[in-house]
Amino acid sequence: MATFTERQKEIINISIKLIAEKGIQQLTIKNISKNMGISEPAIYRHFDSKMDILLGILSDFKTNTKTAFKQIQSVDKSVVQQLEKIFTTHFKRFAANPALAAVIFSEEIFQNDKRLAERVNLIMQLNQNMIIKIIEKGQQNNEIRSDIPEKQLSIIIIGALRLIVAKWRLSKYSFDLEQEGAELWNSIKEVIVV
Repeated sequence: MATFTERQKEIINISIKLIAEKGIQQLTIKNISKNMGISEPAIYRHFDSKMDILLGILSDFKTNTKTAFKQIQSVDKSVVQQLEKIFTTHFKRFAANPALAAVIFSEEIFQNDKRLAERVNLIMQLNQNMIIKIIEKGQQNNEIRSDIPEKQLSIIIIGALRLIVAKWRLSKYSFDLEQEGAELWNSIKEVIVV
């Protein structure tokens, strides 16, 4: 688990913003330094390359997601409440930082580099595995229907989340993501709960 200095976090946040606004092609050390008002060598004191910044973005997202999952699972709540909290936490996080959604849900920007593609795949698998574990527990407790395999239920949940975030981004953030997410969760709950 990587820990970043405040300056590294600032570079990561500026990079996310640049990618979201101008695309991955405009993520250059020169553009980052220009946006931060510092010299290019100052960026290199914190990251060796643009690739390291991209890996930092993914590492930071993975760390924050794992922390959120652990906090949610540590609270004494039903499985359905835990899944709802995961769902709504993601919407709250993306609503607070739309640029992050633009980067995280744009896997195509990472597909041309093996290391980035592997990291994105690892994060997706990690998220799905954490949700599957919660679903399995819910199926054992008879809270979640067991006539649909846990893997398929996880895809329904994750896929619905991704679709609503994509629609929100493509509509230029024209609707309240958290509200739409809450309504979507209520519908998903009708499908997955016993």
